[in-house]
Parts: sequence; structure tokens; C-alpha cells
Amino acid sequence: MTSDTSLARAVEHSAQTAVAKQGGLRLKGEDLTKSFYGVPAIDRVSFELVAGEVHGLLGENGAGKSTLCSVLSGLYRPDSGQITMRGEPVQFRSPHEASGHGIGMVYQHFRLVDSFTVAQNIVLGLGKQFGRQMKVVENKVASLAEEYGLDIDPSAAVWQLSVGEQQRVEILKQLFRGAEILILDEPTAVLAPQEADRLFEAVSTIVARNHAVVLVSHKMREILEHTDRLTVLRRGKNAGSVETADTNPAEVAKMMFGERYVADYRPIEATTAARAGEPVLIVQGLDVEGDRGLAAVKDVSFTVRRGEIVGVAGVSGNGQRELQEAIAGLRSARQGSVTIADTDCSKMGPRGRTRSGLAYVPEDRLGTGLAPGLPLEHNIVLKSYDRAPHSKGGVLAPANIAATTKQLVEDFDVRGARDGMQVSLMSGGNLQKAILARELTADHDVLLAAAPTRGLDISAADTVRSHILNERDEGRGVLLFSEDLEEVIHLSDIVMVMFHGEIVGTFTRDELDIDEVGLLMTGSSSK
Repeated sequence: MTSDTSLARAVEHSAQTAVAKQGGLRLKGEDLTKSFYGVPAIDRVSFELVAGEVHGLLGENGAGKSTLCSVLSGLYRPDSGQITMRGEPVQFRSPHEASGHGIGMVYQHFRLVDSFTVAQNIVLGLGKQFGRQMKVVENKVASLAEEYGLDIDPSAAVWQLSVGEQQRVEILKQLFRGAEILILDEPTAVLAPQEADRLFEAVSTIVARNHAVVLVSHKMREILEHTDRLTVLRRGKNAGSVETADTNPAEVAKMMFGERYVADYRPIEATTAARAGEPVLIVQGLDVEGDRGLAAVKDVSFTVRRGEIVGVAGVSGNGQRELQEAIAGLRSARQGSVTIADTDCSKMGPRGRTRSGLAYVPEDRLGTGLAPGLPLEHNIVLKSYDRAPHSKGGVLAPANIAATTKQLVEDFDVRGARDGMQVSLMSGGNLQKAILARELTADHDVLLAAAPTRGLDISAADTVRSHILNERDEGRGVLLFSEDLEEVIHLSDIVMVMFHGEIVGTFTRDELDIDEVGLLMTGSSSK
């Protein structure tokens, strides 16, 4: 096969399949089971997907959503059960084989090479011939982008793109490779409202061309507004599948959580303004360098007081991570100062800042918040192993560590841990509760919480938000970073908007202009 022929087949595949399979596209999984360490992650789960629909997939953390998607996309092979496409049995031994059958998955954490262009990322792994014909690829990518409403410059380097643009690259990559079925994992978790609207416009265009989309999301309103059908998993099993138009939030919540969840599900209620006390965190003139040597944070100053939640809104990639790490002592600042509870911590590392009164819940739970290869009991005492009661005379006290862990597991409802099991095998919600258990039970004056509910189900997210509000009500200061604008607005007493490393707007609760906040997040303003 010539290089020209290979390229022609790849770039034309998506258009051909959409026409050839009109009305016939259908994916069905029957009695799918997949276990890890003898524990079923999904247990005899069935799932159906029809052409031209957006199908929502819901369930609390650990319900099996990710495992089901990984089985359908070829990352995992089921222990039992059958997958059929258009009535024909199929077996996927890899994501590549699933892609060959028209299934593509867009993960919440993008899988792109920053230094490559959009076009180079899209053809990465398809063969060396593409490197010699990039102009043809760029033209095809531009055509696909226009057809599906996914505006992007094929020649742009990925590191120069916003998060929303990078997501479009991931979607175009799957469409270029002939995907008829797109599985979108928490696609709006890091998007500003305007970018989320653009995404769903593109999704509507995709399904209008006889493709199908699986939307995995924890946002109830998002699922009810943008899907045709939805399937709910609970504890690894089917809990229900319904037409979206025929259900409501209370019914869906009951399917997700069973009778233990209140029937009259309600979204977050707005908090009342707090009585702010003395400063517990003062950031003054902070400049922080990014990973590429460029300025990621530019002359940022603000104050967090006792009894106050200061929320930072912004699209991911605008300096939030660098600012968090600089405050926590994980990244050096080029200039500026950080004061925690009257102590200048500018020259201190993470340990010194912790002991000066900082509790830190990072957005990277496994990479920064926890040691993934260690069991829960070791992670619980990561910051206190060298002090009583967890050690005596420099020697660890295993019985005391076990007792502390048992108590915190009960108090914070941490599930899924077993003696000696690596925490990397726990669900996202339980990982987050484990971090909160460790951080909130230590002495501290200020809580730095980054994306604390990202990827969590309704119940787990409500628990985390309750802890954050309790921190404020007990007289501590809270600095909250979240790409979920609704969460920032409902929890915060003061909202700061961050764009391109700068604070571009600050609003008290009385001054809050939601439309203006959304515009500032994308670099625009009506004023």
C-alpha cells in the first residue's frame, strides 16, 4: 500500500462511514463484567447506544463508569459478557482495535504532545507517511473543524492553545480517525461556560451526522439538558436507563444513590456572607515562572481572612496551578511574598508552611496529594509520621497509626481501602475524602483547596463542600480554586477571576456579575 493510499483512506474514512451506516450504527454491551483483585468494578452491566443520540452515563464515584467506558473503548478486556456493533459480535484487544471499529474516547486529562502542532498530534501513531504530507493533513483537519464547528488552527502548537481548544483537538483526532462513537469523559470539567456552550453545539452537530456520543458527567443539569437518554450505574451494576425527557433530578438521584439519598434533590444553596476577621493568608506581588520559563503568575496580590472563602475562577491553564504551588511551597517565586498566620513563609518549603498553619488539598490527588504506591494508613500520616502519637523516639508506632486511620475512615466515610492495598486503586471520591481527613484534622489556619470536587459524584461533592463551608464557619480562611464557576459563585464570599496569570477582576458577593465573570475568564469583558 502506498503512502498516498494510506493517507487517502485515513482522511476519508469518517465521511464514508457516516454515509454507509446511515441509521445502522448501534453499540451494545451485554452482561459485561470486569474485576480487579477479585472485586467486580462492573458486574453484568448492559449498555446500548443508538445512532444520532447523546447518551448520558451517570453514577457516584466507584460506580463503574470509567471501567465500562474503558471496556467499550478497548482499554480493558471484559472478564465476561459480549459487545456487539450493528448486531455483530466484536472483541477489542486494544484501543487501536476499538478505533478501527469507529469508537474513540476523549479523556478528561488530554493526551497531547505540547510541542507538536494540532495536525501532528492528530496523526501521531498513524504512520511515518504523514510526516511528509502535513499540508494535506492540515487541509483535512481544517475541513473537519469547519464541518463540525470545532474552530482550530491545524498549524498551531498545542502548548499555545487554551484548554477548550485542546479539547477540540482531541475530538478532531477521533473524528479524523473515523470515529462514529465518541465517549466524552467529564468534558466540561475544565471549561468556562462559554466554552462549554461551544462544546455542546459541536456535539449536536456530531450526532446530527448520524454519529453517537456517550457523555460521562457528574453535573446533573448538564446531563438533563444535553442528552437524549441516560444510563445510571450504582455499585457496579445497572440502576436504570431512561429517556431524559421522561425523568427529573430527584428520580436520577434516587437511581444513583438508592433510598439513602433524599428524594427532593436540590443543587447547592448560596452561602450567606461571612464575618471576616484578621488576615490568615497574605499574598503580595507574587511572580511565578511556568514550566517553559515564561511568566505564569504576574504580580498577584490578595488577602484571605478568617471566616472567609475567597474563590478563584478561571479556565484551566491560566496560572492557577503555578499560583497554588507557589503558595504551598512546591514552586519557587521569582519575587513577592507569602504570609501565613503572621509568619512570612516566602523562604519556607512545604513542611514549614504546613507547620505555619496551611492545609493543602491539591488538584492532583495521586501525583501531589497522595503517594499512590502506599496504603491508606501511610498516606494518612504523611505529614505527622515523625510526631506523637504516630512515632515515639524516632520509631513509628504502627498501632497508633492504625487507630488514627480507622477513626478518620469512619469520620470522613472513606470507602474501598483494605489493609496493605495501594491507594491508587481507590475511587476519586474516596481519594479526596482521604486527603481531607488528613489535612482538616491537622492544626491549621487556612485551607488551600484546588479543584476539590472535580470528577466527584453529587454525594461526594456535597460532602466536600460541606467541609469547606465548615472551615469558614469555624473561623479559618479558605482559598478555593475551581474551574466549576457555579461552585465558586455559590461557595465564595469573594470571587477573583484569573486570566493569563493575572487577577483581572475581584467581586464581593453583593457585586457579583456572573456574565462579567464568565467573560473575564475567557479574556473578554463587557466593560
